[in-house]
Amino acid sequence: MHSFPELSKIFEEKFITRHFPASPGSLYDPAEYMLRLGGKRIRPVMCLMGNELVGEIVPDTYHVATAIELFHNFTLIHDDIMDKAPLRRGVETVHTRFGEPTALLSGDVMLVMAYEYLNKIKGEAVHKVLQLFNRTAKEVCEGQQLDMNFEQQPEVSFDEYLKMIELKTSVLLAASLQLGALLGGAGNGNQHHLYEFGKNLGIAFQIQDDYLDAFGDPDKFGKQVGGDIVANKKTFLSIHALEVASGDNAKELKRLLESSEVNKVKNILAIYKSCNVDEWAKTLKEKFLQTALVHLEKIAVLSARKKPLHELAEYLIHREH
Repeated sequence: MHSFPELSKIFEEKFITRHFPASPGSLYDPAEYMLRLGGKRIRPVMCLMGNELVGEIVPDTYHVATAIELFHNFTLIHDDIMDKAPLRRGVETVHTRFGEPTALLSGDVMLVMAYEYLNKIKGEAVHKVLQLFNRTAKEVCEGQQLDMNFEQQPEVSFDEYLKMIELKTSVLLAASLQLGALLGGAGNGNQHHLYEFGKNLGIAFQIQDDYLDAFGDPDKFGKQVGGDIVANKKTFLSIHALEVASGDNAKELKRLLESSEVNKVKNILAIYKSCNVDEWAKTLKEKFLQTALVHLEKIAVLSARKKPLHELAEYLIHREH
């Protein structure tokens, strides 16, 4: 059994090779550039963890894990174009550096390359792998579209936002785990509980992300708090605050959300505090974490095999950056 950091190192050593041809460099170099920006490689490593939960890691799992990471980076290239984001991980985004037409094509070819890796699978599970991979890919696109729809909607309900996060963020984490378990020969019941563990963990992860953006320590968080507020992004916190604020707080919150005044972040955070949004977010995060852990407990393998996943859950949800 390996911990998440150990498996991250193993995967990175295999992944750090070049994945695209040399020519034409104008198409393939931007794709390689994106992959070299790094990241935690959470999703492919979760695929390896799902596989190791039921036995020794089988070679096909590395192909699927690579396909997952390529798919994830394809979505990031296109998301950055949609969001008009100039930076990712502190450096220029692909479209900023190479132009939007090239970024679109580089993203497209990255998706194609993901299927090239899926095509390397030797085992009998290839049809089930493709079925789950394709369903998840469609759901991620649905989530991104909902996210863009919400930018134009004056009000978004908690349930609507939760569904969007589930599609945009959680299902890929959940599917990564299930794909690994599927390749390892896990039964349907164990696959279901592992998927639900990942899905609920993903939601808790996003709640923690929204919380840290508003209430994190800037030195530990690595960026200035309140970025979501400045960008007028809808978050678990802003949606809940709009639902529970009353009287003058409600009027002032709506006014501030539409403003761009100097003290916008400070004043909105003060309203969040007065509505106990910070404590509500912590409670909600723990609720989804506990639901995830209940599903992990129900997986019918030795408890010792679940330890790395338990440690990963605690790290992702209680992190400060």
